[in-house]
Amino acid sequence: MTKPREIRLSTTPTPEALAELRLGDIVYLDGLLYTAREGVYKRALEEQANIPMELPGESAANFHCSPAAAIRSDGSFDMGAVTATASFRFAKWLPEWMEKTGARLIIGKGGMSSKDYKEYFVPNGAIYLSTVGYGTGALLGRGIEKVEAVHWRDELGLAQAMWVIRCKKMGPFIVASDLDGNCLFERENAKIVQNLDRVYEGTRPATLKRYGETDDRSDEVIG
Repeated sequence: MTKPREIRLSTTPTPEALAELRLGDIVYLDGLLYTAREGVYKRALEEQANIPMELPGESAANFHCSPAAAIRSDGSFDMGAVTATASFRFAKWLPEWMEKTGARLIIGKGGMSSKDYKEYFVPNGAIYLSTVGYGTGALLGRGIEKVEAVHWRDELGLAQAMWVIRCKKMGPFIVASDLDGNCLFERENAKIVQNLDRVYEGTRPATLKRYGETDDRSDEVIG
């Protein structure tokens, strides 16, 4: 089994750097990244509020996450961990967000479908980076150098605010899509499905079933 490539990537990546990425590469990020979830998307896109950053000049990396942060007595922030959240929840805002902000790295949990990548990401020259496994919030927190700013905290609250984080070797993240819109999880799931019949060979169908339950074993395979 070939060991995945490990790559250090700027949060303002060049098109050439993005083109070099391959599905399954392990990426560590350097530079500024910002958090943007439904609160930020609604405020910036639906309410037309001015985005309080120079994008993509300062950052082209949008992290779908909830920071575990506390406010110190002097007003500064203590952020020890960042927990990624599922990106499919924000799919409807991503095309307009990427077009408006020049985001080239969308980071989160679980990935999206190749259909989404081809329709939303490819036209904007963007890729998706997924967190690796669960419970990695503290591990990712090691890559945080400092919190540069927290925008719209009063309007949106700590969880939904736009956090600007300076990071150094933050990761690991895995390249889950490429510039052609291919999807890592769909590719690997297709390989697993090929062996499902062999795994279940000799077993009988369940006698009792829940309403709507299927015998299609491929439905058990998730990304």
